[in-house]
Amino acid sequence: MDHDENRGRLLDSGFPQAVVSLLEGYAENLPQPSHTRSLELSIPHLRVIKTSIGALLNASIGYDPVQIRLISLEAPLTILKLSTAVYPTGYWYSASTNGPHPAVGHEDEWILRSSLSNWAWMAISELKDVKDDTLPVLTPDFLPLLVQPLSAFLPDPSHPQPLFDESSELLNGLIDADLENLSEACMLIESLSLDVDDIRVSLARGLHSPMEHNNIPCLSIILDFIERASYPTSWTYAALDVTDRKHKEKTFNICKAALIKAVVEVAGEDRNADILWDNSVSEIPGGNFVYKMADWLKRYVKDLDATTSEHSSSTQSIFDREDMVICASLSLGNLARQEKKSAALVSPPYSLVPILASHHLLSASTDIKVKHGVLGLLKHLAQAAPSSTVIHNALKESEIIQKIAKSGVWDEKGDAMADVVQLSAIGVVKHMAGANVDHVYALVLPSAQSPELPTGLDQILALVKRSDSVPIKSEGSRVLVNIVRALRGSKPTSDAVVVGNVDKDAQEKQKKHNAALRTVITPESALVLTRLVGFSGKYPLLVNEGLIALTMFSMSKEGASLVLDVLTAPLGLELPLDTPVDAMSPLTANDLNVSSPSRARVHLNTPRHPLDMLVFVLKNVDNPANFPTEVRANVCSFLIQLTKHTHGVKLEQVKEAMQPVLESLLASSGVEERLENALHRLSEAWS
Repeated sequence: MDHDENRGRLLDSGFPQAVVSLLEGYAENLPQPSHTRSLELSIPHLRVIKTSIGALLNASIGYDPVQIRLISLEAPLTILKLSTAVYPTGYWYSASTNGPHPAVGHEDEWILRSSLSNWAWMAISELKDVKDDTLPVLTPDFLPLLVQPLSAFLPDPSHPQPLFDESSELLNGLIDADLENLSEACMLIESLSLDVDDIRVSLARGLHSPMEHNNIPCLSIILDFIERASYPTSWTYAALDVTDRKHKEKTFNICKAALIKAVVEVAGEDRNADILWDNSVSEIPGGNFVYKMADWLKRYVKDLDATTSEHSSSTQSIFDREDMVICASLSLGNLARQEKKSAALVSPPYSLVPILASHHLLSASTDIKVKHGVLGLLKHLAQAAPSSTVIHNALKESEIIQKIAKSGVWDEKGDAMADVVQLSAIGVVKHMAGANVDHVYALVLPSAQSPELPTGLDQILALVKRSDSVPIKSEGSRVLVNIVRALRGSKPTSDAVVVGNVDKDAQEKQKKHNAALRTVITPESALVLTRLVGFSGKYPLLVNEGLIALTMFSMSKEGASLVLDVLTAPLGLELPLDTPVDAMSPLTANDLNVSSPSRARVHLNTPRHPLDMLVFVLKNVDNPANFPTEVRANVCSFLIQLTKHTHGVKLEQVKEAMQPVLESLLASSGVEERLENALHRLSEAWS
């Protein structure tokens, strides 16, 4: 095994190929999995199989030519077929010496069978990592074999007695062999689901098409394992010591976590969106997979409710199964990326929004991984168009925004997982604020139930201020963008007349609206919006959103004055050493064209304050990104709005900074009509 020259000679002579043919001869007569009993072979035959696998392992370790040849011959599949049939995981525990094959009780034979299984996994492990994209090592054909060990860990209502007594030296070895089979299978299922598109699609298809995996329901077995598998009774029977048992429990739990990742990846595969979501049965929207995921969420909340009430939980309770909640919420979140499916999840029979709003799933004490899944699902639900009233009404009625604000998700934390969850929560309220002004009221006004609690907006702005995360800063600022646009874009009617009287509902809504505006039109909000523009030079979309929000923010004298005050507030960005003093010099005619790759650039513009960014966007030369005409025209619209409600020295400073660029563009040819019109309007406003 350490002499490549000899291994090359063996390959040239056809030895590995002959060994594979020998193993294929044994595999030809195997029954289809899943195997409920071990393959009846004499000890000499078992030794031939084991020795053959060992020979292939020695010939291939670290030697690419043999590995590639074995893969081309599908040796890994042949080896796994034989191993699974020779040593079915867990069969030894219930096998009986009174059956038709008495030899299954002989310890020497079980030692041989379990060691053969170990060598098989070593060989497969050696071959599966070969780097050759033209040779897929593990294909969907492996899946029925990989799920076989999972079934051995499901509860057995017959309560079998083990073949060997607790004093047998073999007992611990077989327990270890079973756990190795489980661990290797689960790790492979996980890695294949992460890396191989065809595996993800095959698992999803097998849920509804039995013939996909020769009548082995692979994904269903995986889901059953996640839900029902537990530590086998053989561990108790063997009287394991505390350290060994804890190690085995940890390994088992890692296996479940791996399969959960696999299920989530299968649900996240784009091609599976319409495979897993099955509408063939009208009473079960989305089909069995969706029903099971929704049921896991509902049962978890119901069982936790039971543990806190006078009624004790049942033996089937899953109140302690956060892993199932994580699996269900992430999987449904992946499927809810289409609005039609989101609507089904918030409607009967599922009606999931009140479940997701439960304090068991969304509170300060909720595990952060559970919050991650729940908020991810809520974010996809919240992305529904404003016209999707069924979704937004469900979110409003369950007070999702208030529940998120109360959950402590935006509290000060410092790890990467917290950033991800905080960003998801920001995404939920950002989409909701952009869809419905009622959501805005819930976000910016104090909660009637907890008036002492900082509002959601207060918490987000505090997070934006202290966070070093660029996504949190930008997405948190975009929440404010949507709030401003919603408040300025809606006009509650306060003079509606009902039978000669003022409509009290409309009057109350107007009070809410005014209170929300007073809460939002603050120096802090003005600073956040201007800094969004100032920091987003690489992202024209964010600059444009910020400009639109600033324009609407400045529709009142108070708002415009606040914006004007912070336009020259330092951004704190480090300026390049070669930044010329005249960085805001007027454009020339050549500057109006997009720079060619051959043009030498001394520097890229770095704004000192938000006003610099307005100059850079309008000028559109030497920026990290090219700004479309729409964005440049919106700079003019913002400045026009600002001019309507402000005057004095600070406004003159703005004009002084912008005027050279304005004049250069007006004097130039080749400016697009939309921008030219905006420039003329700004010039007239300043004349």
